[in-house]
Amino acid sequence: MKRRWVLLLIAVNLIGLTALVFLYPHFMVAPGPLIPEHASLVTDCFACHAPLRGAVAERCITCHKVADIGLRTTAGAAVIRATPITPFHQGLTPQNCMACHTDHTTPALTSRTRPAFSHALLNPAIRDNCTSCHTAPKTAVHSAATAQCTQCHSQNAWKPATFDHARFFVLDKDHNATCTTCHTTSDRKQYTCYGCHEHTEANIRSKHIREGISNFTNCVSCHRSAHGESRKGSEREGGGKRKKDDD
Repeated sequence: MKRRWVLLLIAVNLIGLTALVFLYPHFMVAPGPLIPEHASLVTDCFACHAPLRGAVAERCITCHKVADIGLRTTAGAAVIRATPITPFHQGLTPQNCMACHTDHTTPALTSRTRPAFSHALLNPAIRDNCTSCHTAPKTAVHSAATAQCTQCHSQNAWKPATFDHARFFVLDKDHNATCTTCHTTSDRKQYTCYGCHEHTEANIRSKHIREGISNFTNCVSCHRSAHGESRKGSEREGGGKRKKDDD
């Protein structure tokens, strides 16, 4: 008999706790207060959450229409910002709001961490076109930059840039030129040295052939700075020896 009363008491408590979770979830579950913009939903957990599933994107987009995000408020008013932001939510796939957003500020005993945005959520057509969302910073390096951001940057982080120009050619005081002086096309892997130097391709060809160098289309394979040559540059093709400059 005593055991039966104990089990009954436990069952009543469980039923009571379950009921309280549904009646006062913001007190019982205690995920932390909502962000100010969603303060009106503090007693309506199921505006965002589905039973046994947690927050789901389907409930987010009942208020936040995907086509309007970044352009209009939930009331339909145009979004006006001092600094324009390119809308990109329309290009996300799949529509997974919780991949980036968390509307609870978490309890005071824990620290809030915002999920990091992943470019993998974007459609490939947008993901591979950085300028569809980003504007190049107004710096000397980027003043003549093209859309090929991935030649220097990765989508994991803007900094540090992965490209080190000194690995290919040292831009010292003797080569303080703009990017487009050497890179005349949008492909930064292509370059020319004839934009500044008094050499002509015919003269360079003639001189290098006399020195036994038959392949001289890639200048930086031998000339890595304004002074001296690389190790590869000292290895003459065809056994030719270096002569004095006689341009």
